[in-house]
Amino acid sequence: MHTSRDELEAMAIGEYEGRKVDAGEMRIAFESMPAQFPPDPSPFKGLPDDRCQCDHWGYLFEGSFRVTYTDGTEEVVRAGEAYHLRPGHFVQTLEPTQLIEISPVAEHDRTMATVARNMGLVAS
Repeated sequence: MHTSRDELEAMAIGEYEGRKVDAGEMRIAFESMPAQFPPDPSPFKGLPDDRCQCDHWGYLFEGSFRVTYTDGTEEVVRAGEAYHLRPGHFVQTLEPTQLIEISPVAEHDRTMATVARNMGLVAS
């Protein structure tokens, strides 16, 4: 399987843009986000600890983001860095970002269903 970002259908939420494709049990997502996105952790309300419970592996092409974990750990990921986000995290961009991220499909679907409901993108 191979694909390019431009071959995938774009999904936009305000200034956020995501393009994704599933490869077996993993999801590959190309994402662009504005600074300070999301503005707060409210989209994750209802997930355990109100945090994302999905593992993500990625590479940040542009920008930076802060990751906070329920155990109090914090880190900043910057352009040019590969990363792994473990379950129990909240990410907020510090500046506009461009990234590619790989996540397990089943857990990503569960997380995104909650996010979509909380953002009013689907009926409750």
